[in-house]
Amino acid sequence: MNQYDTLEVSHDGDVMIIALNRPEKMNTFNTALRREIATAAIEANLDDSVRVVVLTGNGRAFSAGADLSESDGMGTGKAVESDLNFEYKPGVLAIHNSSKPWIALINGPCAGIAYSYAMACDLACMGDSAYLYQPFSAIGLVPDGGATWLIPRLVGTKRAYELMALGEKLSSSKALAMGMVNRVFPDASLRDDGIAYAREVAERSPLALSYTKAAVNFGQTHSLDATISKEAELQALCIDSEDAKNAVIAFFNKEKPQWQGR
Repeated sequence: MNQYDTLEVSHDGDVMIIALNRPEKMNTFNTALRREIATAAIEANLDDSVRVVVLTGNGRAFSAGADLSESDGMGTGKAVESDLNFEYKPGVLAIHNSSKPWIALINGPCAGIAYSYAMACDLACMGDSAYLYQPFSAIGLVPDGGATWLIPRLVGTKRAYELMALGEKLSSSKALAMGMVNRVFPDASLRDDGIAYAREVAERSPLALSYTKAAVNFGQTHSLDATISKEAELQALCIDSEDAKNAVIAFFNKEKPQWQGR
């Protein structure tokens, strides 16, 4: 396993926990963090012993966004464009395109580019005092890191644009009501409750979780016709799998299935 300077990586059974670990800087993304999160995401995705990945932050913030102090401000347009394409994008895509479920545990402020990493996850939980924040319009910028693709698919175009245009700090209760997160837990128990939630997900068939994610993502950019066919293709793979056969036997024997992921 890789060693990281800006991340804390741990395991709870078959759940991997990746914690942004710059608490003194509110886990803002500097060069090292944006590179390391992409590396850690790829590592998690390739590790057969990992069934679910949790992304969270150490300290009082999930992440306050980009570390503007690193470049004495925002830097040049070309430099920012390069960073977004070649350093931020690989991490966001590694999460979104992963065959495994990713769960964001939003433990405090989640702002700017961090918003995109959290929304790229398949599931999300928030601490009750945490909030989501798109500050870009207040400083003359546009949302980035895939925010304009991810957020409208969660809440619809008009609501997404309003969130971005007005820069509303979205509370955990509002985020839950809008369908942006799945659970809200007390701040003090968020890490424990969130990992318990991740373990619950990890108990399901790895193949079913993977293929369901693939079908949901496919359906976002394809027609109903094409999506039904995609589901049929994936269902055939599931039915012919060892896991499905063993699950039927376990059902009749009133036993818990032992998933192999094949």
